[in-house]
Amino acid sequence: MSGRSTLLEIATTNYETDLEFISSAMNKLQSLCEVTDGFLISEPVHRFGWTFFKILLKSELWYAMPIKLGDKIEKSKGKKYEEKLVYFMTNFFEQNNAKVKVKFTEV
Repeated sequence: MSGRSTLLEIATTNYETDLEFISSAMNKLQSLCEVTDGFLISEPVHRFGWTFFKILLKSELWYAMPIKLGDKIEKSKGKKYEEKLVYFMTNFFEQNNAKVKVKFTEV
């Protein structure tokens, strides 16, 4: 877990609907972590029937997640923390009705 800014790259084939679900899920995540204004969502890029956008996890949310949700993240698939986080976030979004692909990028 290093870096101050972390990006999750999101890919969806149903942008309008998934954006609402993801925004709602991210607000729930902030509440669980007791953080406000912890993320930003970028403008979308549309290519080949897919829409791509990024979620910036601001440092306050990024550092609160392992404290508040560390046990759930640790139980996720993957060897490295970042792999576990991607799996956790993918499942978290799915539980909130968003069927998206998630990729981790450190800035």
